[in-house]
Amino acid sequence: MRKLKLKIAALVNSETHANSFVVVLKEADGARRLPVVIGAFEAQSIALALEQIHTNRPMTHDLIRNAMQTLGLKLREVLISNLKYGVFYASLECENIEGTILEIDARTSDALALAVRFNCPIYIHDFIMDEAGIHIDQQSSPAAEPSKPLRAYSVAELRQLLEATLAAEDYEKAAAIRDELKSRESN
Repeated sequence: MRKLKLKIAALVNSETHANSFVVVLKEADGARRLPVVIGAFEAQSIALALEQIHTNRPMTHDLIRNAMQTLGLKLREVLISNLKYGVFYASLECENIEGTILEIDARTSDALALAVRFNCPIYIHDFIMDEAGIHIDQQSSPAAEPSKPLRAYSVAELRQLLEATLAAEDYEKAAAIRDELKSRESN
């Protein structure tokens, strides 16, 4: 399994999930994007860290960072390690003061919030990006609003709609189209 490096490309409000947001991760050396739905608290935590806004008292992820640093743990990297039934799994690779590497299971949203605070790299296994990543075609035209249910489109029409939706940076609709294409491939 190869690891691909990711960067946070965007953090947007979710139109389809109440009180949720989508963090969009992009390949450092590629054109694919990975939309991950996260909760409002984690989105706020990521946004505060990205914008380098300091609060009067430590937020939960700041507390975790402070505790890790006090205990001599360095966060070396975050790895999105698996995808099961639409849920991303992640781990924190930490190093203690003796140089021992520790792997800690984490929710992806929490792992991303810590990665921003520690300024550490974010990786994903290539098979996950192959399955859930969305290709961006920079030449595409703006997305038209689908006028019928996705199941009513042909595969070719879905691919065109996916390209247009990605060009318009509507990652949630693009994820729904991607999922429709994947479900047809598995049948």
